[in-house]
Amino acid sequence: MCVFRFIIVAVILMSVNCDWGPFQAVLYSDYINCNHNKTFELDVSETDVYFYDFKNNFNASFKIDKVSDGLTNFYNLDVTRKLIFFVPGYKSHIYKNTEETIRQTFKDVPNTYLIIIDHSAYTSVQGSGRKDTYERSVMYAYSLGKALGKLLADIHGKGYPSSKIHCIGHSLGAQMLGYAGTTYINKTSEKIWRITGIDPAGPCFSNSFIEDQIRSGVAEYVEVYHCNAGGLGTTAVLADIDIFLNKGRKQPDCHEGYIPAYGESQAAKCSHKACVKYWAETVHHPGWYLAWACNSYKDFSKGKCAANEVTIAGYSNPGNATGVFYVSTDAYETN
Repeated sequence: MCVFRFIIVAVILMSVNCDWGPFQAVLYSDYINCNHNKTFELDVSETDVYFYDFKNNFNASFKIDKVSDGLTNFYNLDVTRKLIFFVPGYKSHIYKNTEETIRQTFKDVPNTYLIIIDHSAYTSVQGSGRKDTYERSVMYAYSLGKALGKLLADIHGKGYPSSKIHCIGHSLGAQMLGYAGTTYINKTSEKIWRITGIDPAGPCFSNSFIEDQIRSGVAEYVEVYHCNAGGLGTTAVLADIDIFLNKGRKQPDCHEGYIPAYGESQAAKCSHKACVKYWAETVHHPGWYLAWACNSYKDFSKGKCAANEVTIAGYSNPGNATGVFYVSTDAYETN
């Protein structure tokens, strides 16, 4: 065991210039402290909330504690519209690519409001190493999730119906939504209409207690899409429906290259981000990705599940299928 740990440390020290290589390795070692302590509440008041009404060319930003009053006192919310509530993952920021993908995706969707959360004050790299920053981010996940649930409950208290709220989270943001959904239930005695987890974070969560993860029951319908399971994404299958894209481990355009450790980590990062792209594509192409119920990817790839239950994967998922499903994106790849 000592020799094995020495080897891990040596690889980390020799690879300090790699982006995710050593970081990803240490996330699954004994050297990371996964703190899911719920006995204390951390201050998350510097979280920024960005609101978009594309139809009326209106957008605004608020600190998380000011959103409910800011929106309802100074803006006439149309409670017949759907509210898309997006929570990004670790190392995110409102001006990064994932957030821009979501903005561009929903700017032309009618009868919809968009909210994007920027929790980078607590989940971005701030001088310390990636390991320490990820540990810090995990520690803040509960308090952030609880604050998000309270925010949604406050908006609901101003008249917004639970049946119009769709929460979407990527990576660490997806795990936060597990806490947010529970908080919303506790405060309103109702459930959010839908929670979508896009490749929920795996490190510190895959083997944690169920109550620390996104899972069935925290919304009326909970769906999870897996693209890098066992890497940066979770291996846990806990939602109403868990959909694995292209086996769920590595996506077609994400290659390891010629340097094994570095290439594998880059492929993991690529696959993890590709999940957002795939899901976002379904907003304007609702029938693109069909998912089949199947016991394994091996059976799915051999066509043994062709007669099984099929559902639409992505934004237009009807929400009536449960279990494990598989999708192949090969026929839909675009430039």
